Amino acid sequence: MEIKKYQKWTALVLVLCMLFSMTGCADEEKEAKQSFSKEDTWVVYWYLCGSDLESNYGAATADLNEMMQVKLPENVKVVIQTGGASKWQNDQVKTDRIQRYEYSGDTLTLKDETEQASMGDPETLKGFLNYAEENYPADHKMMLFWNHGGGSVSGVSFDENYEMDSLVLDELSAVMKDVYGDKKPFEVVGFDTCLMATVDTANVFQNYASYMVASEETEPGNGWLYSGWLSKLAKNPAMNGAELGKEICDSFKQGCKQAGTDAEITLSVTDLSKTPAVIEALQNMGKVVLKKAEKDSSVCAEFARSATKAENYGGNNDKEGYTNMVDLGHLAQNAEGLIGESKAQIEKALSDAIVYKINGDYRRHASGLSVYYSYDGNQESAARYQQIAAENIYSSFVNYSIGANISDEALSESGVGEVQEVSGFDGDLEMSINENDYIQLNIDPAKLDSIQSIAFNFAYISDDGKAIVFLGKDNDLECDWEKGVFQDNFRGVWGSINDRECYMELVYEGDDYNLYTVPIKLNGEDSYLSVAYDYEAKDFYILGATSGVDESGQAGKDMRPLKKGDKVSIVYYAQSLEGDDEIQEMPDEEFSWKESYQFKEKDLPDGKYAFTYEVTDITGKSTMSDVAFLNLKNGEINSNKIIEKLQEEAKEFIKNAETSPFLHFFCRFDRKRRIYQQSMIFWEHGIF
Repeated sequence: MEIKKYQKWTALVLVLCMLFSMTGCADEEKEAKQSFSKEDTWVVYWYLCGSDLESNYGAATADLNEMMQVKLPENVKVVIQTGGASKWQNDQVKTDRIQRYEYSGDTLTLKDETEQASMGDPETLKGFLNYAEENYPADHKMMLFWNHGGGSVSGVSFDENYEMDSLVLDELSAVMKDVYGDKKPFEVVGFDTCLMATVDTANVFQNYASYMVASEETEPGNGWLYSGWLSKLAKNPAMNGAELGKEICDSFKQGCKQAGTDAEITLSVTDLSKTPAVIEALQNMGKVVLKKAEKDSSVCAEFARSATKAENYGGNNDKEGYTNMVDLGHLAQNAEGLIGESKAQIEKALSDAIVYKINGDYRRHASGLSVYYSYDGNQESAARYQQIAAENIYSSFVNYSIGANISDEALSESGVGEVQEVSGFDGDLEMSINENDYIQLNIDPAKLDSIQSIAFNFAYISDDGKAIVFLGKDNDLECDWEKGVFQDNFRGVWGSINDRECYMELVYEGDDYNLYTVPIKLNGEDSYLSVAYDYEAKDFYILGATSGVDESGQAGKDMRPLKKGDKVSIVYYAQSLEGDDEIQEMPDEEFSWKESYQFKEKDLPDGKYAFTYEVTDITGKSTMSDVAFLNLKNGEINSNKIIEKLQEEAKEFIKNAETSPFLHFFCRFDRKRRIYQQSMIFWEHGIF
């Protein structure tokens, strides 16, 4: 029965570990390449966990149809295990059981069925591998995971029939060891999923595959182009893992260009035999920073700022959620002044390990492998990372840097006797208006050692002073980190779409581009626009829309461009200043998307606005300053007298809180067990 064709909306980030044992000697490498011939047999073990990608969007069915466009020779086969979806968008694959199919020639044939089980259960994967090994031996094999991915901590293969149960890295390691022992069965291991091109993934599969193909970033909805790379393998079964990996990358890029989703893509081919050198370089970086922490814990804040400025993947903000993955090469580059020679060691190890990669224009700093860094300060997540990490030193530093205990073993391995205690920010935030009429923040320089980043929040106050609408967060500030002096660079403009101001939040600040996230409703579903500001072009670009990271840790594989006719609502966050109302999500009026719509800055309308600094410390805790109030009228900003009056009246309020006409309100955001509190003071009459 032919599988129906459905359009792919959802994104799958893919990591193909391509396994091919390459020895150190050039003659041996040449001989190894020559050992591949067109008569060799190939089999792809495809672990196809459909999840919501299939039940909602038909993405797995679409990839099966792409596969069936390729007629395979007799010596190339694909064996597929299906499961993990509450509904399959075709009339062949069943929902209530695990099924195993063979694709050979141009025919898809059901070969085996077992009882329903979680695709996120190690026993389910083990059963598939045992079945495939028994029935489909071959000269060269490829292991392919298809589904969501969540990076080093959350893993892959999230089964929606079993509360998004997933295969985490230590479970994958145990399965491989149980099935294969000391054997290296795969030429390639691949992840058509998000976020799995990590040092920790490479560490797990270095003993079981020659090459890995995977993405550091989330994948767009179109995912890999199966009609592309599989047809290349069909035409040339003599290719090795590195060559197949290149074909996967190139066809992926081709498919993304056709779909208009290539702006933020990453995909790399890792020679897994080079993994030990990458791990050693990472470990040495950990030793350097831990050694410095022996005398001064400010190394944690300096490292945190390096991580904040590095390309990171999978959201890592309060709106979209956190996966805490950062590019290893870019992190080392930013931290050069701190880690010294470790930067060169990391760059050399990555250069040797990454044999091929492709990058989108707004993921141009991706080096090929990512590593965990705790952007959210979540100690539970960081502790889980340390359990599955490729090494013990850098992972211990990550935990230490957010205030967790460090083991004696890690200190001993680092040659460190004792480290200084890490504490969060506990200083004062002194806000004033300087002589140039800018809103200035002063922080005691002695307290800067605990600060990771400084940004500002911006909001609109209703004319009657009874409600506030939050417009987002940015860091367009003039910063003097030596003196602890920060001042705004506010110009009276804000981001907009279709002449409507947006809530926008900075998620990455680079030297060549910034990335923002903008919450919207897209055809009635919660989504986030990824928006880039390109410094060279001096313009904004909408890169696409995605669903973000859910509570299970899986990242949405659904990045796609906005299309003509899409129903879009700009989402705001608002709160009444009367009573104890919580912040509410407020979608604006829905409109139909037109290809001419752009994201651009526009002059803010006349009115009353609130500005507050936000200091995030190395433990992930945020502290808010007092509020500065601004009046915009005819494009002119008036803040000086208002701030001075606010400061005078605030002092009286502290003395006489019960009778003061000031109002307190708290903004609470609870994601990943973190609670942020923002305390603001509002003058009810006459302040504006």
